[in-house]
Amino acid sequence: MCDQDHFEDDRQEYEARGLVTRRQFGVLLGAGMVMALPQVTNAVAVTESDVTVMTPDGTADCYFVHPATGTAPAVLVWPDIFGLRPAFRQMGKRLAETGYSVLVVNPFYRVQKAPTAAQGSATPIPQLMPLAQALNETTQMTDAKAFIAWLDQQASVAKNRKVGTQGYCMGGPIAFRTAAAVPDRVGAVASFHGGGLVTDMPNSPHLQAAKTKAQLLIAIAANDDMQRPNEKTVLKETFAKANLPAEIEVYTGAAHGWCPPDSGVYNEGQAEKAWSRLLALYGKALA
Repeated sequence: MCDQDHFEDDRQEYEARGLVTRRQFGVLLGAGMVMALPQVTNAVAVTESDVTVMTPDGTADCYFVHPATGTAPAVLVWPDIFGLRPAFRQMGKRLAETGYSVLVVNPFYRVQKAPTAAQGSATPIPQLMPLAQALNETTQMTDAKAFIAWLDQQASVAKNRKVGTQGYCMGGPIAFRTAAAVPDRVGAVASFHGGGLVTDMPNSPHLQAAKTKAQLLIAIAANDDMQRPNEKTVLKETFAKANLPAEIEVYTGAAHGWCPPDSGVYNEGQAEKAWSRLLALYGKALA
C-alpha cells in the first residue's frame, strides 16, 4: 500500500540539478525534509502545540493547531504509515490557517512516541509494518472516539458544527472507521491514496462508512487503481446505494503517496488538486 518506487528518480533529478549529492538527499529526506507547501491566501493566525490525549489504551502524543481566536470546526487527521512528522504538522497547520481546529495524531502511540519512522518517509516499509499491523478495527474505533471527545472539550472547537476526518495511505480506512465510530459527529470523510478501503470482510471500512451520514472524498492514486481497478466501482456503487454524497476520482499521473510534501512521489499539481477538493468538501459538509 505504501511504495517508494520514485525515490531513486527524485534523487537523480535533484543530483542532476546540482541541488544535493546522493548522500545529502538521503540525509535530508531521512530528517523529514518537507517541500514548501503553497501559502494559504488570507491565512488566519493560528496557535499550535504538542498535546497529549488520554485514550482507554494510554496517552497519545498529537499535534494540535487552530485559529488563534474564535471557534472552528474540528478536523481529525490520520497520517500514513510514516506517522506524525514535520510534513503532517505542516499540512495540519495549513488546514488550520483556512479556518479549522486540527488534531494530527500519532496512531502508533501504544508502542512509540513520534517520530516513529527513523528515516522519515525514506524509512523502509518493512520496518514499519509491525506498527501498522498492531492496529485493528477495535483500536481504530476506540481511538477515534477518544480523539473526537478530546476535540469537543477544546474551547477552539465549534460544537455546533460537524467534524471532518481525513486519512492518508493506512489512514484512509481509519478515517472511514472514524465516521462509523462517531456517526453523529462526523460529517465529512476524506481518503487520499488510502489502502484497504475495500475488503471482502463484513466489517470492511467502506461498508462501515456507508452506514453513516457523512459526505466523502476519495482520491485514488493512478498506480493503486491499476492494481485494484474494481475498487472505485465498488465504492461508487456502495455509496450511491446508501445515498451518500461521494466524490471518487483516480488522480492521473499521481503515484501512491503523492500528497505529503516529504514523499518521494510528491506531486504538487495533483496534491493541490486534492487540497482544493478537500476544502470544497469541508466547506459544504462542515458549514
